[in-house]
Amino acid sequence: MRKLMKSTVAAGACALVFGAVAPAMASETDTASTAGIEGYSANVEAEAVSTLVAERGLDRAEAVELLRKQDAAVRSLDAALAQLGDRAAGGYLDDAGNPVVNVVSKTAAAAVEGTGVTAKLVSHTTAELEAAKAALEALPAVADTTIATDPTTNQVVLTIGTEADDTEAADLVAEARKLGDKVRVEYVAGGFDVAIYGGEAITGGGSRCSAGFNVNSGGQNYIVDAGHCTGAVSQWNVGPSVDASFPGNDYGLIRNDTGSAPGAVSLYDGSAQPITSASNAYVGQSICKSGSTTGLTCGTVQATNVTVNYAEGAVHQLVQTSASVNSGDSGGALFAGSVGLGITSGMGGGSSFFQPLTEALSAYGVQLN
Repeated sequence: MRKLMKSTVAAGACALVFGAVAPAMASETDTASTAGIEGYSANVEAEAVSTLVAERGLDRAEAVELLRKQDAAVRSLDAALAQLGDRAAGGYLDDAGNPVVNVVSKTAAAAVEGTGVTAKLVSHTTAELEAAKAALEALPAVADTTIATDPTTNQVVLTIGTEADDTEAADLVAEARKLGDKVRVEYVAGGFDVAIYGGEAITGGGSRCSAGFNVNSGGQNYIVDAGHCTGAVSQWNVGPSVDASFPGNDYGLIRNDTGSAPGAVSLYDGSAQPITSASNAYVGQSICKSGSTTGLTCGTVQATNVTVNYAEGAVHQLVQTSASVNSGDSGGALFAGSVGLGITSGMGGGSSFFQPLTEALSAYGVQLN
């Protein structure tokens, strides 16, 4: 992973189609001053609320309240996990948007009493689950499978797509069964694919991805994007690819030579969502994504620390969500209100997968515009 020298940065996000900047990209001064929920543009708020109503059966008032308190809930969860350290066994937001931290002892539970975070006693420590996950990842990789940690059930989840090789998948499941109740096996239709247009590693015209987040270093603007995009195309309409990390990770860097690098995500309707910070995603968090194929879609974080075995190789520590993505959305921005969370990597089994933004920013030594 290459790190740029002297990172004085800025960031935001735009979404583009190869050959032309997306025409719906709003101006750099477009903000969310009229939105009812702090940090949310009006259009993102509307889409997120509609998705919560459809996905979770909430009424609109309940959905608005969940979004209104989500940022504080995430900060509380961050603080509780930092306080507990290795005494915690993961954390998440429950269906009502409240922070929950898993612990294996009553002493650890007592440590977060009065903080607004619910402590849930579970059977397996983080170390035990990580060991089980590592044991599965140490086996020969099977394309069209994923391995994730589910904090809501305190288990590792092995997901098998129907496109996976039957014999290889059966061997993998047999090994998973040996790990007892630390591992749950699930089956989904189809396989898992990177979301690049046409799926081809090409070097010129005809390829389309979506820009992620605008950043800069030493006065030069860059775009943090999907590594499978920047590794496939050397020259984009906005500038050349500078670096690619894929597989293993799925982040890359494009030099932005357009002279425009707004700190906002295009919503493909003439408006934009300002992005002012970056953070990690949590299971249960309400999120949205912007991409040049499907535009603005919203959903819920289903899993984090996910290993996805694409045909091109395994990518680790991805975020899994229910937000819709499709070919051409690769590289697009995952966010929760004004907080940047991830970069679109791939799709499969009815879910979408994202490279965590914080890891990419750290790898290149850049900051959001």
